[in-house]
Amino acid sequence: MSPDHPLSEAVDNLVYEPVQVTDHGVDLTVSAVYEVAAAGRLDFGGDELEDADLEPVPTEMEHPHDEFGWWHLEGGQYVLQHNEFLTDLSEPAQLQPRNELLARGGSHPSMQVRDHLPLIPLTVADGGLKIKENARVSTLVPVGNGSASIE
Repeated sequence: MSPDHPLSEAVDNLVYEPVQVTDHGVDLTVSAVYEVAAAGRLDFGGDELEDADLEPVPTEMEHPHDEFGWWHLEGGQYVLQHNEFLTDLSEPAQLQPRNELLARGGSHPSMQVRDHLPLIPLTVADGGLKIKENARVSTLVPVGNGSASIE
């Protein structure tokens, strides 16, 4: 059985809780990777705010018996979406890339989250990176004293 972590009560749609929930935090998995196909717009007042056009990057099966595909990413910038959702998080938590992602040339910004998990930029080093569907790419950890309270 996996360790219990207070943050796990505020995360829905875990792929496999016994692996994702640790005494350190909650690992989050990738559900989609996108390329920016057309620029978005950002202005001071928000009247001209416009989303970028995102195109899903397709996955590829590497073996006929595979249940999940792989994203074959060349070096560059992408946008990442998680499988999981936040619910009932009463204090901000820190979203950070997993060491396994960093050690393989991938990265995303660390940020505090509270209400939802946003789409986040994913940077891939020049050599490229293969990511399997549902791979654990991020970790949600408490901010501050090591405990986040759940309402």
